[in-house]
Amino acid sequence: MTTTRTKQLHGKVLLHGTLSCRSGLRIGGSDGELAIGGLDATVIRDPLTRQPYIPGSSLKGKLRSLLERFFDKEFNHNGGTPNNPIWRHECADPACPVCRLFGASSPSRERGDNLPARVLVSDCFLTEESEKELAGIEGGMPYTEWKTENGLDRITCAANPRQIERVPAGAVFAFSLVYAVGDLTTVKEDLLHLLTLLRLLEDDALGGGGSRGNGRVGVTLTAAEVRTRGFYLGTEPAKALPLAAEGSLAGGENARTLSEEAARYLATAVATKTTKAAQ
Repeated sequence: MTTTRTKQLHGKVLLHGTLSCRSGLRIGGSDGELAIGGLDATVIRDPLTRQPYIPGSSLKGKLRSLLERFFDKEFNHNGGTPNNPIWRHECADPACPVCRLFGASSPSRERGDNLPARVLVSDCFLTEESEKELAGIEGGMPYTEWKTENGLDRITCAANPRQIERVPAGAVFAFSLVYAVGDLTTVKEDLLHLLTLLRLLEDDALGGGGSRGNGRVGVTLTAAEVRTRGFYLGTEPAKALPLAAEGSLAGGENARTLSEEAARYLATAVATKTTKAAQ
């Protein structure tokens, strides 16, 4: 008996916004750059523009780890090596909110039950305004600051100074998340989890040194739209969505990314529009 396997695609949901550094941000670069100016740790930079950026893999990995912890998932898969293990949760169960959003490999290759990630996270680059502000920064490296830290011997009080490179507080990066609409029965739940993660990120840290004050970010959602199959066929336009329900905030200088009410409102709106388009 032949088993028919399909993975429907009803459209895409695009979420655009900004990540604002509330403290210095450090996402490490390659070891080949460590000798520059005596720095002990450099940040990752675009090889053409030499501007710092946030890799999509770093942001996606952070969001996935937050969701794993949020649902108390077991770290049952070693994505590294026996000598250098990197543990994460991976079960390939379509009912698992983590694997459904971020993807998982099937325990048995013969079964072919891999779960492709539903969310695509792009690299985050400096906004044009932030690029201009950081271009004139005083320091040994363009667009960044040097931060000196000290490790103190608890017995002798001898200092072990080190210098790290950080993107300074106030820098703003543009981000983009694309969610692939497959199973219409889980769209609302998936979107709500994704928006919840953006709120959680504000009370956590991105990059290295989070326990030492690095990596605090503010997240603002600036645009959301639904692109159905009709959009890609050229028969209908994309559908922009308002970011707030009545009486709730969608962002702003003194507001969270999305209030809980606005997150539920947006997730419901996406689910409604994609379901109607598929009918």
